[in-house]
Amino acid sequence: MLFEFIETHRAALIARTRAKVASRFAPRATQQELESGVPLFLDQLVDTLRASRSTNEDLTRSAGAHGRALLRSGFTVAQVVHDYGDICQAVTELAAETDAPITVDEFRTLNRCLDDAIAQAVTEYTEQRERSIADQGTERLGSLVDEIRTRLSTAKLSFELLKQGHVGVSGSTGAILGRNLRTVCKLIDRSFAEVRLASGNRRLERVLVSHLFEQLEVEGSIEAVSWGMALTFKSGEPGLYVNVDRQLIIAALSHLLQNAFSFSRKDGRISLEMISSADHIVIEIADECGGLPEGQAEILLLPTEDDDGVRVGLGLDIVRRSVEACGGRLRLRDVPGSGCVFSIELPRQPVAA
Repeated sequence: MLFEFIETHRAALIARTRAKVASRFAPRATQQELESGVPLFLDQLVDTLRASRSTNEDLTRSAGAHGRALLRSGFTVAQVVHDYGDICQAVTELAAETDAPITVDEFRTLNRCLDDAIAQAVTEYTEQRERSIADQGTERLGSLVDEIRTRLSTAKLSFELLKQGHVGVSGSTGAILGRNLRTVCKLIDRSFAEVRLASGNRRLERVLVSHLFEQLEVEGSIEAVSWGMALTFKSGEPGLYVNVDRQLIIAALSHLLQNAFSFSRKDGRISLEMISSADHIVIEIADECGGLPEGQAEILLLPTEDDDGVRVGLGLDIVRRSVEACGGRLRLRDVPGSGCVFSIELPRQPVAA
């Protein structure tokens, strides 16, 4: 029987398989894979072959259980696939070299075991990945809802205090109300952009740049008053068009404006300017944050992870992906001692539709 052949030559097969795994270019072998993984793979294969006298359904179930167990033990799906293949090759080579009395049906059983185990391992990996993504989505949605609920509760309480007439609208309570409402709007804009980007559902349209500036000027001017800062607009040449997803680009620009207000010095000046060339339109947002630490400009636009492995810096990452979804490019320029300039470069569209 084939499983008896494997048991008899277990040490030789382990050595031969380890040599194959170690010489593999990709995926690179790990020490755990060589020391414990190969014997584990081989022992599980013997268990499956020993059960080969059961029904095909039992055999598939057993092979699939082994594949899932390997993934749960920390092996990647690529390691499972390649290591099973290396074992199969080692068994076949040694059987041929020793003229082992193994029948064609037994080799077919071996191949079927490996095929089922690999298929089940890949399936399990895919399901684990989908569950992980779904769990992350659920967790993020729960966090979003909780944050919005907290902000709205605070805003509602502030409104009730204002309504009673004991405090003034222009005082601290009014500022709390405004700040929480603005944060809710920001969370909704960012979440909307995330959903649109994740679905790949872009709605590109010809948009007049001056219309974008009008919307930003209204929102930005109110925001500037609440922060006690000055906001200037330079709309540039009139009659210019870009081909963008209006919601994504507005959300991106609004986020950059919010950042500018959040990080600029008190009584600072924020500017939003449009610069045009023959091929591109550049929208620049300059703040007075005081400048960035050396080397920070190169990494600020990239999402990172904190000590707990949680992705941070997602806001600017969403801005970057929103701009790129519109065929544009996001850049950051540091002005030492003064502030930062974020620029969104978009392809310029001809005037005629």
